[in-house]
Amino acid sequence: MARPKKQRRVCARAPFECFKPNGIPFTDLDNVSLLPDELEVLKLADLNRMNQIDAAKEMQVSRQTFANIVKSARSKVATCLIDGKALIIEKQPHKD
Repeated sequence: MARPKKQRRVCARAPFECFKPNGIPFTDLDNVSLLPDELEVLKLADLNRMNQIDAAKEMQVSRQTFANIVKSARSKVATCLIDGKALIIEKQPHKD
């Protein structure tokens, strides 16, 4: 049985729901979902240029977990750019 997913600190929220290639209807595109924690790591690592140790502390995850999330997020973004897919930014679930 898999270990339960640890709560991650996510501060970034996208003001949009997706990116897609121009001129192609959304219904004709394959979609790739970017999770809230993947958006956060892209912000911390690539936009804010934080090192992985500091960024992992800010997200309250291990450095290895941060590295795994960065790898996944960058792969998804590259796939969308190279293969012309729509990138869907998933919304963070609300806490009750």
